[in-house]
Amino acid sequence: MPFVSKKAKLKLTEDELKKLTETAKARSGIKSRVERAKILLFFYSGKNISEIARQMNTNRPKIERCVNKALNFGIETALEDLPRKGKPQTIDMNARTWFLSLACIKPKELGFASEYWTTSALAKYARENCEAAGYSCLKALSKGTVSKILNKSDVRPHKTSYYLERRDPDFDRKMAHVLHVYKEVEMYRGKDGKENIAILSYDEKPGIQAIGNLAPDLPPSPGKYSTWAKDYEYKRYGTVSLLASIDLLNGKIHSKVFDRHRSREFIDFLKSLDEVYSEDTVIKIVLDNHSSHISKETMKYLNSVPNRFKFVFTPKHASWLNMIEMFFSKMARSFLRGIRVASKDEIKSRILKYIDELNQSPVIFKWKWKMNEVKI
Repeated sequence: MPFVSKKAKLKLTEDELKKLTETAKARSGIKSRVERAKILLFFYSGKNISEIARQMNTNRPKIERCVNKALNFGIETALEDLPRKGKPQTIDMNARTWFLSLACIKPKELGFASEYWTTSALAKYARENCEAAGYSCLKALSKGTVSKILNKSDVRPHKTSYYLERRDPDFDRKMAHVLHVYKEVEMYRGKDGKENIAILSYDEKPGIQAIGNLAPDLPPSPGKYSTWAKDYEYKRYGTVSLLASIDLLNGKIHSKVFDRHRSREFIDFLKSLDEVYSEDTVIKIVLDNHSSHISKETMKYLNSVPNRFKFVFTPKHASWLNMIEMFFSKMARSFLRGIRVASKDEIKSRILKYIDELNQSPVIFKWKWKMNEVKI
């Protein structure tokens, strides 16, 4: 008499059957899910455990486990791994806390030459000093366990990030002053533009490198280069400094390029602004605290043109409040990225030409941060 299985039949809805079929046919699915879906489809079609094991070239216990999970918990659970207890924890919480406190100390403070830990160095130091600290469970600590503990605690002693300390005791007051200027800009934009005032955002971009090729750039070529190809070697001609301001009312950029950046260059730039705007216009400038902006030479020039300029200084270490930085960022990411020239004169002329091109269709930059909190 043939063997009759006493195991319950697998009942599937149309959606469950469709899902199992799609999973079993998936070409890019997880291998274990595909295999379990095939097992459940075979069992649903009436095959017994032994037949399924032979057809799938595996063992009966594996088939039994999958089918039992489907009968007891449903097909969703049967397709996945059930949670397990895992290996008993050998490193207790106190040992982990001691290890993390160790990770937050620089190696140089413990007598090493390095500034930051590597996982191997941290593991070695912990192994050598854990018994003296009373945490012998760390005696077999490995690099992999170090990485797991650090990742779980969101501590990365081998990496560096940067922050900016507020060193200006009048930061809030100066920031409010700058934001009030930007609020003024919004107010003037809504009028007819006949006010005798110009509001500018000014800064310098020093250290622009004039770099020349020793070999020509190679253009994109199908099958060879998908991008422009540059030779690794180059010739360096020096650096130039861009002095620029953007008119916050109309978006026009005023600029000059010099070899150096001193008080005399800044005064030269102010003189150029004096020539651009009419004599009855007050030129209000948002700028940072560079020494050339408040030097004796600059003060002497400003005294020679009384009531012509008004300076609004950003707080120290807060040049990000200056809107010209948006333009410099855009310029660095688009125009200056990968530029090659034959001389310093060429880089100067191309920078000025680039700005002339932008001034053909000026872009008005608008400040948004905390503007709803500012009232005039």
